[in-house]
Amino acid sequence: MDVFAIVNPLSGAGVNRDAAAERSALLMRRFAEAGVTGDVHVTERRGHATELAARAVSDRARVVLAWGGDGTINEIASVLTGTPIPLAVIPAGSGNGFARELGIPWHPDAAIGVAIRGRDRAIDVGQIDGRLFFNIAGIGIDAVIAERFNAQGKLGRRGLGPYVRIGFRECLTYEGRHYRVTLDGEQIAAHALLIAFANGREYGNRIRLAPHARMDDGKLEALVVDDRTPMLRLLAARHLALGTADRVSRLTHRSIASAVVETDGEMLYHVDGEAGRAENRIEVRIRPGALRVRVP
Repeated sequence: MDVFAIVNPLSGAGVNRDAAAERSALLMRRFAEAGVTGDVHVTERRGHATELAARAVSDRARVVLAWGGDGTINEIASVLTGTPIPLAVIPAGSGNGFARELGIPWHPDAAIGVAIRGRDRAIDVGQIDGRLFFNIAGIGIDAVIAERFNAQGKLGRRGLGPYVRIGFRECLTYEGRHYRVTLDGEQIAAHALLIAFANGREYGNRIRLAPHARMDDGKLEALVVDDRTPMLRLLAARHLALGTADRVSRLTHRSIASAVVETDGEMLYHVDGEAGRAENRIEVRIRPGALRVRVP
């Protein structure tokens, strides 16, 4: 087939209980108008998108289309990495940092047009603790915010407002930790608020962490932000909205191919906003040009 579409009916749907049917109908209509063959599959649970993406690879689809947020995209892209099959995206999440970085249109009809007629571009893929990420991975306060935000999302509270409220609360209460960080062989000891690895520039919603990041330069932007008082944390956070995070004081920034982060005990981290846990040591690396994406 030409297009294997995977639809998360919850991403960006709000109270619309008919989202799955409406999205499926739009896709099939656009496929017919464009004269391409396609199947639409709706996810039913966490991890289902991964299973469906594996089926798409087995069925030798020419393109796999993900309709959802960064979590859904991560599940599907993790399967497509290292294959010749490109990923197309219809952004429908809370932040949509990955889609924004690639210039994917926000309107579903326009995004479907890109999936059908766009060009293919090879981008880099990050790997942390054995898990792939395509936009940003982090250890520290942003991982805690991601975990809290996703827990609220189960109750239907999504969007920028809840994210900002959680971030404000964590700025007041989070406790930094001591880490041993190795960036391309350079060793750094830090009492850090945040250790981030950016393939793309922003988390989403124009909250820009790494203004110099590029998805196809064969490097990750590593940022180690020293801890500070709650008031200074809030002052530093303004740079995320201004797109000037590289101007934050007491920041170590390197463009790297690999890293190791060590601490005593459990580390909470996130990959594209989805939380994970590791003990004592985490390895990070870049896989240059490992994923093909369909872009305008």
